[in-house]
Amino acid sequence: MWKRLTPALLAVSMALPVYAGADELGLSAKQAYELNRDNEQVLLLDVRDPVEIMFVGGTNEVDLNVPYLLVDRSVWDEDKQRFRLYRNPQFIEQVKAALAERGLDETATIITMCRSGSERGLPSAEFLQEHGFTNAHYVVHGFQGDSIKSGEQAGFRLVNGWQNDGLPWSPRLSPDKLHRPQ
Repeated sequence: MWKRLTPALLAVSMALPVYAGADELGLSAKQAYELNRDNEQVLLLDVRDPVEIMFVGGTNEVDLNVPYLLVDRSVWDEDKQRFRLYRNPQFIEQVKAALAERGLDETATIITMCRSGSERGLPSAEFLQEHGFTNAHYVVHGFQGDSIKSGEQAGFRLVNGWQNDGLPWSPRLSPDKLHRPQ
């Protein structure tokens, strides 16, 4: 993972604890926060559907909300018992525009974050890598983290992740950062 980071980010990241279960692209929420803080060479993206952010909250530490998967509220997925999710057809173009707006190119470090890291975080980082963004990473446990497996709070996402690691967050994301269909 470290050889993909720029030299400046490598110096910062070396001082951070390594996430024990990290894969090649994964960063802990604290690592992502530290890498993004005061570093203009990093683009931190919330890749959730904006409606989810509206109900769950988010962090204004992200540069922008660019959904990787969008919700199609006209099609019910019987197997998953939810509305169908489909990949945002403008995802790559929107990421390129966000980079250009900040004077960055496709070699910049991009960190994606979803709710738990699995369904949109990792796939969005892999998708970016497949499209030439060689420094794409994701927040392993996402914004809300893992759910508790048993007991009174079973099912609640109260383990790890950005929110549970005590990092800055809010029930409302700044409106200028939220994705709006064009």
